[in-house]
Amino acid sequence: MNLILYLIIGAVIGWFAGVVLGKNLPGGVLGNVIAGIIGAWIGSRLLGNWGPKLAEFYLIPSIVGALIFVVIISFIMNSSRMRF
Repeated sequence: MNLILYLIIGAVIGWFAGVVLGKNLPGGVLGNVIAGIIGAWIGSRLLGNWGPKLAEFYLIPSIVGALIFVVIISFIMNSSRMRF
């Protein structure tokens, strides 16, 4: 049950980052889950573990990390499109 909650919270964090930045992530729901989980990792490395916690995600660092990850992915996707 924890894994399902972990994936759902990861998807919501990734979706929220995409909405805030106005970017569509490749992969749909799976892309949102990946962005949320990797964003949580990036955020915890940069900001530490603080703030409200839900399903092993510290929400504030996770959202900040997901925003950073979405910006990086968008930059990579846009630069690869420009080359072809």
